[in-house]
Amino acid sequence: MTPNGLMRSAANGAALTPVDFLDWTAATYPNVTAIIHGQQRWTYAEMRALVRQLAAQLAARGIKAGDTVSAILPNTPPMVLLHYAVPMLGAVLNTLNTRLDAATIAFQLRHGDAKLLIVDSDFSALGAAALAQLETPPAVIDVRDPLAHAPGPRLSDTEFDAWVAGGDPTFAVPAIEDEWSPMALNYTSGTTGDPKGVVYHHRGAYLNAVNNAVVWSMPRHPAYLWTLPMFHCNGWCFPWTITLQAGTHVCLRRVEATAMYQAIADYGVTHLCGAPIVMNMLLHAKPEERRALPHKVELMTAAAPPPAAVIQAMEAQGFSITHVYGLTEVYGPVVYCAWKREWDDLPVEERARLKARQGVRYQLQAGLMVADPDTLEPVPADGKTLGEVFIRGNITMLGYLKNPAATEKAFSGGWFHTGDLAVLDADGYIALKDRSKDIIISGGENISTIEVEGVLYAHPAVLEAAVVARPDEKWGETPCAFITLKDGGQATEAEIIAHCRAHLASFKVPKTIVFGSLPKTSTGKVQKFLLRDQARRFSARHARRRRREGGRAPELRWAETRIARETEPQSAKPTHTRPPAQCG
Repeated sequence: MTPNGLMRSAANGAALTPVDFLDWTAATYPNVTAIIHGQQRWTYAEMRALVRQLAAQLAARGIKAGDTVSAILPNTPPMVLLHYAVPMLGAVLNTLNTRLDAATIAFQLRHGDAKLLIVDSDFSALGAAALAQLETPPAVIDVRDPLAHAPGPRLSDTEFDAWVAGGDPTFAVPAIEDEWSPMALNYTSGTTGDPKGVVYHHRGAYLNAVNNAVVWSMPRHPAYLWTLPMFHCNGWCFPWTITLQAGTHVCLRRVEATAMYQAIADYGVTHLCGAPIVMNMLLHAKPEERRALPHKVELMTAAAPPPAAVIQAMEAQGFSITHVYGLTEVYGPVVYCAWKREWDDLPVEERARLKARQGVRYQLQAGLMVADPDTLEPVPADGKTLGEVFIRGNITMLGYLKNPAATEKAFSGGWFHTGDLAVLDADGYIALKDRSKDIIISGGENISTIEVEGVLYAHPAVLEAAVVARPDEKWGETPCAFITLKDGGQATEAEIIAHCRAHLASFKVPKTIVFGSLPKTSTGKVQKFLLRDQARRFSARHARRRRREGGRAPELRWAETRIARETEPQSAKPTHTRPPAQCG
């Protein structure tokens, strides 16, 4: 207590944690539908009981504060429940990307010290391959979802639903004493080697979950369709946002046009999130896959800025687009294009241009600036001067697990260094202009060009290799590989792709192979900006051909393409370190 009679105590302060949202909603709206999965329904009262049963069973398995529980799951009810039961114990939830290869999964399980792994039957083969690479694999629990598409063999004697059913629904939940304690572990894409483990705390997840609702002006009882993977930045904190708003989690095992339209029509979906590929699926669905929208549907998107034509087409179909930006290190989105009423009457092209900007900071994030990366001097708001994007405040990671040097570097000067280049417009909105480390964002997933290049170099006929993003109508971007063969070396495009498929996750495999010499600077550095220009021309040429042939043109292929050497341009001062606009 201070001399003025003021004090901080349990009476006027409690640790912020998104776990609390479930208790409030279950007590206030116990009969509201919390989760829909196929023909199954659970109310909030039932969800709270299941979460406590799951927490009790985790505790019985010896899971305690600070322990890591990993999961290889699609967007199904077990994934929703884990987002409450694991942090409820003070433990750390590690949701693993189901699209990764076994070696990467194994690395993350080992690096994160996973004590328990929960695996959906559709990914049991992936889980088994990853576990086989571990010296001391964690215990495993199988999820046998009746809606699984191609269930594999069981990995344990324990089945999730039966196991949870044996838990105590009155389990006494331990209090979270420190809101800064770890609650989630998410891995970056590994742009410079092994992926970094980004650690979230209860405070940041709580504030971002609340801010999501504010940014979207989300009403009570939304129906949210799980198109955004919950393994990606914990679903941008929406597992907690939806419960905060007493909304319905509409689960979706696979993101397909038919399933999305059906869910929107049958369950009254009001909100969903996703990369541009989700918009493309909805826009280009066949007539038999579509259902009439019962109302306007809000769609939040990140990654590449949505083109004007896409926004116009989506609006014509009854969707309203919100564009956000963030990274794994800041819990997903923390910057959004806050819309202004005076923009409503502008031509669609101008609305799209404004909406495509990244925008302003989330209200509960303390700071956002575009500045010189060396001096931290903010750039002028002229829409022209390039600078690096810096973020700081409440919705920022604790740091990189077991990597103090990387954490210190990322936080130097009291700001989180995103490594992304942007300009600041006169109205205070930022607009990204380049991506860091040449990361490719394909279907909402980050692809490290360094990783793909490493696989290409392992081919016996390859002398040099460089990988860049090629614009793609469906996926946003796909990898385009430029290869120089050794003297006397021979390899076809099919052989190179087959080699990559044997060593990479399928979405990382280059879709385009170009043979020829690589343009370099006087010091021998590959000039990737020239390769990106070439890849863009490939896509433009293919698009023109598709239009001429009524959209039926086959994929273009190139071989023995020679890239003209050009003089080295003056490089921009800021340097890249991370991918923008993907939120991870």
